[in-house]
Amino acid sequence: MFDKILIANRGEIALRVVRACREMGVKSVAVHSTADADAMHVRMADEAICIGPPSSAQSYLSFPAIISACEITGAQAIHPGYGFLSENAAFVQAVEDHDLTFIGPTAEHIRVMGDKITAKDTMKALGVPCVPGSDGGVPTLADAKRIGEEIGYPVIIKATAGGGGRGMKVAQTAADMEQAFHSARAEGKAAFGNDEVYIEKYLTTPRHIEIQVFGDGKGNAVHLGERDCSLQRRHQKVFEEAPGPCITPELRARIGKVCADAVAKINYIGAGTIEFLFENDEFYFIEMNTRLQVEHPVTEAIFGVDLVREQLRVASGLPMSFTQDDLQINGHAIEVRINAEKLPNFSPCPGTITQYHAPGGLGVRMDSALYDGYRIPPYYDSLIGKLIVHGRDRPEALARLERALGELIVDGVDTTIPLFHALLAEKAVQTGDYNIHWLEHWLEDHLH
Repeated sequence: MFDKILIANRGEIALRVVRACREMGVKSVAVHSTADADAMHVRMADEAICIGPPSSAQSYLSFPAIISACEITGAQAIHPGYGFLSENAAFVQAVEDHDLTFIGPTAEHIRVMGDKITAKDTMKALGVPCVPGSDGGVPTLADAKRIGEEIGYPVIIKATAGGGGRGMKVAQTAADMEQAFHSARAEGKAAFGNDEVYIEKYLTTPRHIEIQVFGDGKGNAVHLGERDCSLQRRHQKVFEEAPGPCITPELRARIGKVCADAVAKINYIGAGTIEFLFENDEFYFIEMNTRLQVEHPVTEAIFGVDLVREQLRVASGLPMSFTQDDLQINGHAIEVRINAEKLPNFSPCPGTITQYHAPGGLGVRMDSALYDGYRIPPYYDSLIGKLIVHGRDRPEALARLERALGELIVDGVDTTIPLFHALLAEKAVQTGDYNIHWLEHWLEDHLH
């Protein structure tokens, strides 16, 4: 096991990794920008080092700053958290070139899965079911129209290098194709410097189901069931639960085995998530995230495992501490993402926290780096906390979530807490009967 690791991240996820290190007897190094000098992860880690000014590009995204911080502190490995450099193959290569360990997959796996087209081809070859669509990039409008006719409308045009909902356009009919095609290309070029697009069948009422996988890099892998992340706004998740309300044990076993076998075949190491659209009992692969997900705590709750601890174990060469047979689902868990945002427009709302009180009690977990008097800086993502609840079944988890939200106090800035109070009153949320478009429609009706 490592003696000391550096955490190349900030906020609640950095704190999450610090806690796992503390339990394992591993020293932790926090890095921070000048804007984060008083952040909780900086206070809680064993050591802290400033790596630059507020701008992410000059601090949290700077390869030289992070690798220098490792050399100065003697850290042997880097945990990237999520976001920032967690899925940057060039960074992983730089880490390895400096004889450090990246706690995550190889640069090659990140590279393959980071390109949507290569990822789809790889998964198809490994037996993972995919959405019908183009074989690779679509260079011309004429090609786009031909593919549209072949697979049938509606279709979605997606930027190959896309993410976060950018570079995606839907063509409901052939008449919409020209504008959607050019618009997706222009957006991809502007946001990612790459105007290549591909086309997929657009499913009308799918759910977003993702499978948590974990590999040891030596040909062994397991799946830890699914999460339903269908409640989304602009392709950003806001409410996640496990297990999925519509997934039967038979479906789980089938898709879970397919996913575990796929990552085992490529000797994948560490945590990964294979994301699907799910409609009419069929799974359609959309992408693989080669990192820990924001919503990993719901999986930890129902399986009673610590995924960060497991990441550190396999990265240091130790075996996984569980087998597939050890993994049995216990109860139901839900996570809501709490952002410092002003409703109804979800505009970022940085500022000073005048009062903070975290909820507690049986089955309640609050992952947050907030404290009284903390100043939320305006330079980073607006996620300020994740409230996770666990119950014996879904109704108990929902009741516990409502109770915990009632105890949670975040004063001084606007947050999305009122959104969750409102959602819990909705029948569709109470019954789990929703798809990936449900929340967008609900928001149009209720917040505008």
